[in-house]
Amino acid sequence: MANFLTEGLKLDNAQEVESKEATLPTINQPAPDFTAPTNQGEISSSNYRGQWGMLFSHPSDFTPVCTTEFIFFSRNYDKFEALNTSLIGLSIDSIYSHIAWVRSIASL
Repeated sequence: MANFLTEGLKLDNAQEVESKEATLPTINQPAPDFTAPTNQGEISSSNYRGQWGMLFSHPSDFTPVCTTEFIFFSRNYDKFEALNTSLIGLSIDSIYSHIAWVRSIASL
């Protein structure tokens, strides 16, 4: 099951990000260090070192398209795991909304 990030994402290197020299990572560059609350507890990017990561964002929980995408990722989780790839969903919804949404999907 994927973690779902919610509001409150904080970068561990906030000073660097605020500097004029900070740039966004490009393909094949490491992501900046971060910690974030999820529906499964707090996560840190350092927990995923040595793995590929797939961040998938959706505009809102409980929307039909987002639900079908989530079901796709859930059904194919083992395939991503075999590729050493972690799945992390992103949205601005609250953790409580994520929990309710995951429960509603599980009942389908």
